[in-house]
Amino acid sequence: MRRRDRQITDIETMVDILKRCDTIRLGLNGEDGPYVVPLSFGFEVVDGTVLIYIHGARGGLKHDLIARDPRVCVEADLCHGFIEVHDGITTLYESLIGFGLAEEVQGADKARGLDLLLEHCGFPGYACNAAMTAMTAVYRITLRRLTGKRNPAP
Repeated sequence: MRRRDRQITDIETMVDILKRCDTIRLGLNGEDGPYVVPLSFGFEVVDGTVLIYIHGARGGLKHDLIARDPRVCVEADLCHGFIEVHDGITTLYESLIGFGLAEEVQGADKARGLDLLLEHCGFPGYACNAAMTAMTAVYRITLRRLTGKRNPAP
């Protein structure tokens, strides 16, 4: 990282940023190059490892790309605005980039993922009906590397 003064190294701060983000961007290895899709998500930290849960249809491009290559990149950010500084304009932000593996989960892991996703989206305790749950794929992304960066207000 070029600007070490902006680097975030502690997991607690990174988790706090994830809590405040409402959308992540998932980068997948597409046939013609990178494929990026914005998604709602839920997450938890288990033994110091961030696990992100996403959902979608049981078919489609995202589903196919994960099945073909489970290596993914996750990006999350908060833009706090733009300010004028002595040498121009800058952005006030907090951001994360993580690399890991995505896997479709079933059973209790699927239920846990949906619960975390719904909680993060503002619907804690929401009971999904069985028909909707059956037609929904839930993926767990185990982040093997997570980096953070921020430019706080001066």
